[in-house]
Amino acid sequence: MAEHSGRADHAFPPPQRDGLYRAIHERRDVRAQFLPDPVPPEVLARLLDAAHHAPSVGFMQPWDFLVIDSLEVRRRVHRLFLQENERGAQQFSAERQQAYRRLKLEGILESPLNLCITCDRSRGDGPVLGRTSIVDTDLFSTCLAVQNLWLAARAEGIGVGWVSILDQQELATILDLLEQVYPLAYLCLGYVSEFLQQPELARSGWRQRLPLTELVHGNGWGQALADEALHEALQEVARPCQP
Repeated sequence: MAEHSGRADHAFPPPQRDGLYRAIHERRDVRAQFLPDPVPPEVLARLLDAAHHAPSVGFMQPWDFLVIDSLEVRRRVHRLFLQENERGAQQFSAERQQAYRRLKLEGILESPLNLCITCDRSRGDGPVLGRTSIVDTDLFSTCLAVQNLWLAARAEGIGVGWVSILDQQELATILDLLEQVYPLAYLCLGYVSEFLQQPELARSGWRQRLPLTELVHGNGWGQALADEALHEALQEVARPCQP
């Protein structure tokens, strides 16, 4: 990556910068590769600290973290997944259903640890700075905490899988959440046998990564970039990236 003289004073040294980009490109949604090895407390603490240092609108910090190591709780969540997964499968065509049912879409019981990251929608005193127009900025902020944790986990060699096929109201009941607390992300965590070279859904043929150059617009939707150098640079950075 080329440096511009006088503009890189605050840039990370190349090895550290490369490590960040490696975590971004090698992060995977893990479902089937979990090992039973426990996550050491000091490692989990670092991951939670990374999540807690996510940016949040109005500095509201709407997240909480439920560490779920109870097998009984995980079994209840797994039963909920099975119920919702069957409902989900039925929404696809007959041919697509066959492909869907072959997919491994969770690691609730295989992973040594589950984690639910919640969003307290009442956090903040009165109006929250920056949330007066877009109410869902608390949810967006909590998603950034999830991403922080996910990237830190990859750097630690820990896999993360987001289980999104759950009824959120029933999940909230299982976890005894307060009425204003939304269970935003139910995650499976653990060391893995491998990190796949491709995202699992891409490898299975379910869906492929879209070309970046088709997703960047200039000054308005569907307009070409005026900066040809940027267009060429986008094509260049896409070449070495994982699919």
